[in-house]
Amino acid sequence: MDSYRLAHQNQWRIWGVVMGLLVACLGSWAQSQAQTQPPLQSVKMIVPFTPGTGMDTIARAISPKLGERLGVAIVVQNSPGASGNIGADMVAKAPADGSTILMGANTMLIAQQMYKNVPFNPIKDFAPVSMTAWGTLMLVTNPKTGIKSVQDLIHVAQAKPGAVTFGSPGVGTPHHMAMELLKLETKLDLLHVPYKGSAGYTNDLLSGELMVGFLPVHVAQAFVNSGKLIALAVGSPKRHPVAPNVATFGELGYKGIDVEMWYALFYPAKTPKEMVDRLSKETAYVLKLPEIRDLLGKAGLDAESSTPDELAQVVAKDYPRWGRVIKLRGIEAE
Repeated sequence: MDSYRLAHQNQWRIWGVVMGLLVACLGSWAQSQAQTQPPLQSVKMIVPFTPGTGMDTIARAISPKLGERLGVAIVVQNSPGASGNIGADMVAKAPADGSTILMGANTMLIAQQMYKNVPFNPIKDFAPVSMTAWGTLMLVTNPKTGIKSVQDLIHVAQAKPGAVTFGSPGVGTPHHMAMELLKLETKLDLLHVPYKGSAGYTNDLLSGELMVGFLPVHVAQAFVNSGKLIALAVGSPKRHPVAPNVATFGELGYKGIDVEMWYALFYPAKTPKEMVDRLSKETAYVLKLPEIRDLLGKAGLDAESSTPDELAQVVAKDYPRWGRVIKLRGIEAE
């Protein structure tokens, strides 16, 4: 009887060892499969504005090379509306699995604060990845005005409050917000004439229908060279290579008027850090490629990458700054 019981117990021990090994092997196999199987076949890069804009240009320039580096197909999707809020909200609500990227800009910080009841927060609902490019704005005036410097502009505007007209491609655009910031810092009363896009605005600035305004430095300098416009200052911390003879606002003694446009990549919040770091690293690689820098340069954009932390600092600084301008100037979405 004892020998039978002992044999029976040994049999159960053997089965227990076998089952344990089997479970361990199955677990190891499952883990191996999960690690080797590609998690994503394609990635969407959401551009919250129409084709042809700065964000769209950057997205279409970098997405093929970036896709090669990541080993996935990156599909650029334009989702415009509400000054970029619709596309940004899509990304904010997307799964945090690396399948959706936002091609954003500082306009996302502006638009979110101009509209009422926007369902996302640009600070909390996105994971900063990397800067992609900068766009410098130049303050210009039409020669018919007789204004040849920022000081001239101030004298004319102070003599006739509300008589000096400035335009923009629309309410809340960087061109508009740059001038609103200038008005705050110099305490000027200027009349804003918003347009629906850059074409009409630029044409009226060239014809003299508008007296003053901001334009991208690459666009503005061509008109300055031809004598159609007069350059007053650039809104970047340093002089721009395209316009080395044009002083910055800081050099002229006007502090706090840094109105550069920035463009950057974001993931939805809570995206794993390793995914954020990987995309940031590959973005930096792509932006150093000569063909990419040349392509963006021809579009008036200066390619530049950053770490996620550096981008987060830029966002954290810009959000309250533009919020202050919007609040003090009473700017609302049309």
